Amino acid sequence: MAQKASISSKRLTVDRLFSKLGIASRGTSQEWVRAGRVCINGRVVRDPATWVLWPKDAVSVDGQPIQDSVKRFFLFHKPKGVITTHSDEKGRKTIFDVLPPDLGYLHAVGRLDQATSGLLLITNDSILSGYLTDPAHKVMRTYLVSVRGEFTEAQAIEATAGVFDGGERLQCHTVKIQKSSGRESHLEVVLIQGKNREIRRLFKALGHEVTRLRRIQYGPFKLEDLPSGAWREIPIEDVRKALRL
Repeated sequence: MAQKASISSKRLTVDRLFSKLGIASRGTSQEWVRAGRVCINGRVVRDPATWVLWPKDAVSVDGQPIQDSVKRFFLFHKPKGVITTHSDEKGRKTIFDVLPPDLGYLHAVGRLDQATSGLLLITNDSILSGYLTDPAHKVMRTYLVSVRGEFTEAQAIEATAGVFDGGERLQCHTVKIQKSSGRESHLEVVLIQGKNREIRRLFKALGHEVTRLRRIQYGPFKLEDLPSGAWREIPIEDVRKALRL
């Protein structure tokens, strides 16, 4: 997977270029551009939507030429109660308040909602994250799910067949019932897509409130014994080998 070739094969807006290279978020990049800190081919630009042909064009920030950052990839055990964004207008704690700041600019591969814990993949490689989140590649995500009430085999079949909610078709790839009682049921659920709050919405449509949700695997990457709030780096070449890229 030749990252430089992929980026140079098309024109990008300058804010998107910074994000693609793992230098800064698009929001931060836009602030830099509007402040007059960014030059393209020696000319100051102030419009974040300015087009760049990378790496042919010379781009600099505060007079320093930019370059593609070293690609990094982390497994992170997201704790319950934090959100998967860089900042939050409501002042809620984010995953980047938990992670050490010296890891550099990173972004999450997909998201887990505030009440969900478990495995979150974090990287500065936008091509790799695009591959992992593209529904066409059918990368499996495995969750342990607890719901109120007795969940039946008939409902498991319905969940894999798919249900409609808000005009969207929600669907599990597989559902395994680990325990089922009138009070609570424990399930192992596999998804191959990542729609917003899909598991919670799907089970609600089937009449069950999700009381606990934890992701334990994303593609070949497993949470295993990684403690809550902890992270582990995987060499980027090992990531590509695991994904057969």
